Amino acid sequence: MVINTEWYRIFLHAAEHSNLTKAAQTLHMTQPSVSYAIKQLEEALGVALFDRLSKGVRLTQEGHALYLHVRQAFAELDSAERHMKKLKGFSEGRLRIGANGAIIKDFLLPSLDVYHARYPHVRIQMSQEKTSRILERLKNGSLDLGFVHLPISDDEIMIHSTQASPYCAVAGTAFADWARQPLSAATLTKLPLLMLSPDSSTRSFIEGWFRSQGFEAEADFELTNLDMLAEFARRGYGVAFLPRTFVASDIADGSLLELVTEIPLPDRRIGIAVPKALTPSLAAGAFLELLQDKKDRA
Repeated sequence: MVINTEWYRIFLHAAEHSNLTKAAQTLHMTQPSVSYAIKQLEEALGVALFDRLSKGVRLTQEGHALYLHVRQAFAELDSAERHMKKLKGFSEGRLRIGANGAIIKDFLLPSLDVYHARYPHVRIQMSQEKTSRILERLKNGSLDLGFVHLPISDDEIMIHSTQASPYCAVAGTAFADWARQPLSAATLTKLPLLMLSPDSSTRSFIEGWFRSQGFEAEADFELTNLDMLAEFARRGYGVAFLPRTFVASDIADGSLLELVTEIPLPDRRIGIAVPKALTPSLAAGAFLELLQDKKDRA
């Protein structure tokens, strides 16, 4: 016999009231319906759960053992329902984001600030990682969203929206003479070049720009993040290729000079990656809606 889980709820109320009539009143049922449900449960389990007394019922030893389990099970269900309500109301929840370093400050943080102010009880977890690692974690479910440079080729990933990120070549004041005229790719290859490590998408992007003009770019300095590229450029060690927004303040105050190239560096595209096969959490869905609203207003 298949056990109806509602029988357990009826059993729980009968055990707590020690009276079938009172249990029926609490459950908005008739007393015969309560009696029938308990009888069905006893037959399904093959044990007597109650002793019938003149003024109510009393749990048998087996009934008491079952009661302890059933009480705990329904307490867990009640807790689960309360948790779901909190998640729906954003008084709990978690948003897990992966992002490339070049994207965080200028593209992610402004929207994240708005989200954090709107949903202060949602726990935000962010990791700064390479695109390949972000895609891997999206697919295994350990990230909700990934801010990555495009293009990417992965059938399991969907790009939610995109945004342009202009790049430029910059150098310190020691290279002021080179800032007076447009520079060809051939000329740039003769200057000391500051680049990220070979396995970074930004390095591949810059090398691809040189190759499109028939040149190979050789890095004199290989560094691990954009901050270090900008710092070494400011100190006069060579030319760096950086997001324009990342170095806008340095260009404005004169600590970095923008070098004009004969063929402009193309814009990079930034995309918000999500796994196709996985349903976004409520917290992640709210962040995607915020980003879409921001894009619609732009």
